[in-house]
Amino acid sequence: MVYRKLGKTGLEVSILGYGASPLGSVFRNVDEAVGVKTVHTAIDLGINFIDVSPYYGLTLAETVLGKALKELPRDAYCLATKVGRYGDAEFDFSAARVTKSVDESLARLNVDYIDVIQCHDIEFGSLDQVVNETLPALEKVREQGKVGFIGITGLPLEIFRYVIDRANVDTILSYCHYSLNDTALAEWVPYLQKEEVGIISASPLSMRLLTEQGPPDWHPAPEDIQQACAKAAAHCRKNGVDIAKLAVQFGLANTDIATTLVGTANPDNLRKNVDWALSEFDDTLLAEVLEILTPIHNKTWLSGIPENQ
Repeated sequence: MVYRKLGKTGLEVSILGYGASPLGSVFRNVDEAVGVKTVHTAIDLGINFIDVSPYYGLTLAETVLGKALKELPRDAYCLATKVGRYGDAEFDFSAARVTKSVDESLARLNVDYIDVIQCHDIEFGSLDQVVNETLPALEKVREQGKVGFIGITGLPLEIFRYVIDRANVDTILSYCHYSLNDTALAEWVPYLQKEEVGIISASPLSMRLLTEQGPPDWHPAPEDIQQACAKAAAHCRKNGVDIAKLAVQFGLANTDIATTLVGTANPDNLRKNVDWALSEFDDTLLAEVLEILTPIHNKTWLSGIPENQ
């Protein structure tokens, strides 16, 4: 495994991180024992960064992950979870709620401290509240030794600058913005590096747009994005390559991104992702796929309340 520094945190994190949302049976029902085995497999393979949230599976993902972590030494992994989002339309960034949320996560995860606590999908709340109430509350939690570093997550990239310009932030988690079809995150790297903010990228498969199976029915991408990604997947198939492999390799190749999260509750899938991560990709095929995706490059979808678009 290869490791990179996560901004000013000093944490050395694996370039392939483990996104634990599938442990909450958010995509399919997952046997708890298999979920635990997947986490242990991640650690055995050198993956040391794990990201979760109380929102995933309505606390189930944290609960299953906690059972897996109970059997591991605490220095074997860097643990990130989130506050502020608790349901599809349930957001609460108040000081009281996020403070309580940290304690709830600590209990579910069976740990004494969380390496990175993140405000989850802040585009659905007031950014001024995040700056003036949420982050100061988390600073107090940090002073108590319960968390090490503080981050923010969301889809619209502009929200990050608004908060970082007004508050102390250690990390950002951006999803679906560094993938074969959308590399908009790269344009923000100079700013984030200047602020010494660690960069976490999630969903290099663009929430399954870049897979053989294709996206789920609920995927928010417009039809033209979905069709272009399906065309790219078919081209890879014709060349004997799973587009997911190319997508993972592409995401990990950017050395400015500390870690890229992949989510699975299948140990074999995890081993496959690690094999992909550590192998060379086909430059010719990559160029052909990027050309197919050029018409929809950096095209995205709306997320959050209107004032945060």
